[in-house]
Amino acid sequence: MNKFLSLLLATVLTAAYAAAQDKPTAFVNAKVIPISGPAIEQGIVIIQNGKIVAVGDARTVKLSSNMTVIDAKGKVIMPGIIDSHSHIGNPAGGDGSSPIQPDVRILDSVNPLSASFQRAQSGGITTANVMPGSGHLDSGQTLYLKLRDNVDKIDDLFILDKDGHYMGGIKFANGTNPIRPGGGAFPGTRAKSAALVRDEFIKAQEYRDKVAKAAGDASKLPPRDLRMEALVEVLDRKRTVHFHTHRHDDILTVLRLQKEFGFKLVLHHVSDAWAVADEIKKANVPVSIIFLDSPGGKIEAKDIKAENGAILEKAGVLIGFHTDDGITDSRWFLRSAGMAVRAGMSREKALYALTLGNAKILDIDDRTGSLEAGKDADLVILSGDPLSIYTHVLETWVEGKKVFDRSDPKDRLIQTGGYGATNDRFMDTDHDDGGQE
Repeated sequence: MNKFLSLLLATVLTAAYAAAQDKPTAFVNAKVIPISGPAIEQGIVIIQNGKIVAVGDARTVKLSSNMTVIDAKGKVIMPGIIDSHSHIGNPAGGDGSSPIQPDVRILDSVNPLSASFQRAQSGGITTANVMPGSGHLDSGQTLYLKLRDNVDKIDDLFILDKDGHYMGGIKFANGTNPIRPGGGAFPGTRAKSAALVRDEFIKAQEYRDKVAKAAGDASKLPPRDLRMEALVEVLDRKRTVHFHTHRHDDILTVLRLQKEFGFKLVLHHVSDAWAVADEIKKANVPVSIIFLDSPGGKIEAKDIKAENGAILEKAGVLIGFHTDDGITDSRWFLRSAGMAVRAGMSREKALYALTLGNAKILDIDDRTGSLEAGKDADLVILSGDPLSIYTHVLETWVEGKKVFDRSDPKDRLIQTGGYGATNDRFMDTDHDDGGQE
């Protein structure tokens, strides 16, 4: 074959591939739970080029001959699940050198090829806030990730903001975890914990003032300080503080710090939230809570109540759920909504907490968290009602690409367990995604 014919064939194949990518996919006959509106019994969801094109029923959404149609009769489709606090990817943050390490970036330690990402996909999770641990007052910067396939490096999982920067928050903690009695750099009491955090934020305020006063004059700028730069982002509300806290008095300490320094805040765990729900609402701070179906854990969580979600909902607090994987296995994240409803939370708000509530907490609700035209085509196909313990995640789609398929033996192994299920591997590349990007 001469060079001209080779080039012509390559051009034709490229055009055919592009056309296939542009072909819409329509899921029909499913019960669709968009989260942003009421459920649609005989629903239709159309996706194309990684985005949702339309959501509705046969009266409002029209099919065309150029679509790939997938009959989802008897199944349920809802938005991809979002985990606002996870440790998938085997991340490691701050070390033992100091209690406050805002310059540490979790992206430098996440393994993007870890099998834990696929385990999360098999639980219907499409987005996760990957965090360092809570053994420090500040253990470093978190990372918001889309659980895409076909990855070679961590960058392939980034969620980018409007300026093209990867998105993430910063992890703080109080209570027993960062306390290390016996002196040294780490605090030995709760009071010293708060004092150290205040002192660091005051240093960051002073650093910000020096930079502003220099007005771009390099000779007047203070020496560059990565720790201070990260905390200035916090003070300027460009980086959300995700704060691990359990006991009622620790929760109020965090709220005092937030009022004093004005940073964007999400309270995580909040085992005693039921005792201070009105104060949390008054501060207008969202929470990310976890549900455990077995006893145990740290002593400061001894008074946790399953009714936390219901009490916070009644108080009008924005609620998200999280796994803290591996505290709750990502494969069973849906159970959190079921347990919350069993303890008095409304069905609507429980499903909201798994999806749009967490999207708001991560500031990505403009692109995911609900099934709406224009948003990313992140969705989960379930075998039945999402609150039923008998329901399975059948398929997970991220930005219009199928990343989990229970009918695939390799994927089913990840979901159900067995020999080889925990082996790290490349994210699957052989799913039939209906021609989507």
